[in-house]
Amino acid sequence: MPLSGTDTGRFARTTVFTPRLHALLRDHRGEDVFRLDADTMGVAGPELTDRILAARPATEHERPTFKPLHGRSISRAEASGVMRAIGRDVRAALRAPVPGGADLTGVWPHVGHVHLRDLILGADPYRLRVLMDRTLELTPKLTWTVIAAGAALPGRPRPGAPGTAIAGPTADAANYRDRRYAMGLYRRAAAPVCFTVSTLVASAYWLGAPFDDGTPNEHILYEAMRLLPPSWNILRNASPEYPALDARIGAGDDVLLLPLLSHRDPELWEDPDTFRPERWAALDPDDHPGYLPFGHASERCWGRHMVMPLAGMLLDVLRAAGVTVDPRQTTAKVPLAGLLGVDKVRLVRRG
Repeated sequence: MPLSGTDTGRFARTTVFTPRLHALLRDHRGEDVFRLDADTMGVAGPELTDRILAARPATEHERPTFKPLHGRSISRAEASGVMRAIGRDVRAALRAPVPGGADLTGVWPHVGHVHLRDLILGADPYRLRVLMDRTLELTPKLTWTVIAAGAALPGRPRPGAPGTAIAGPTADAANYRDRRYAMGLYRRAAAPVCFTVSTLVASAYWLGAPFDDGTPNEHILYEAMRLLPPSWNILRNASPEYPALDARIGAGDDVLLLPLLSHRDPELWEDPDTFRPERWAALDPDDHPGYLPFGHASERCWGRHMVMPLAGMLLDVLRAAGVTVDPRQTTAKVPLAGLLGVDKVRLVRRG
């Protein structure tokens, strides 16, 4: 099911959305509220989206990274501490000299993911770094099998051993149960950073490379997140606040908010399907109606201050090396996944 994701006049590439995403764009773009199924309403209108997200904080089951782990609630204070730890590790990686001779050509987002894993978490033991493997996304059962095996292995790291801040809780864990929990948090916090940044950069290259020399990285990234928002939906479970905001929402209806649609709404964007990073010279990403790459102003994604600098760093390296999309590749697929982006984009050096 093709939908053109970019056409700047210099080249044309076809972005193929999975059928469900294609159907959403085909049938509901420009709609404010619509029924998705018997107990779920879709919402894409910016005003109603704002009111719904401001109506109440997300519950622990609605927070994607910090929902309960093995039935154990993660408090906001603990979640904040975890994010501060991975934030320290990201800042340390950004301060380090850029490794010389790094070859970032190949199939993305895989190449970028491996590069970030090694850059940020390279000092950690293998039993932790293996939790960054993208194949663990296939099933939660596979992820927890690997975590359980790693927590049970002998020779585990000791407190004070070299490693990242996010690895510290695993080393400090006093027993198997606590180690397994700490390793689960490691996966929950570190993997999304590597996944999101590598996918965002892959999408940016697919949508717009080669970039004009004067185009700022931030504009490229904001536009890539507009056309392919990493968080393409935001779930809110049925709650009495929502029917009070709009009578079309029933008392038992879950609400699926859809940046995928609002980011391409022709009432909100000029040339909504065209990659135009220059539009961000005159727009504010924090208050443009319907633009939610990092969630709502009432509850911004804690990872935004890691994603943008890391993605900018990768863009600097790739642009300096003269990397672009392989001209022989004219189609890329967008699978149905929690993290939206193109898959298997081949990056090469320009001849």
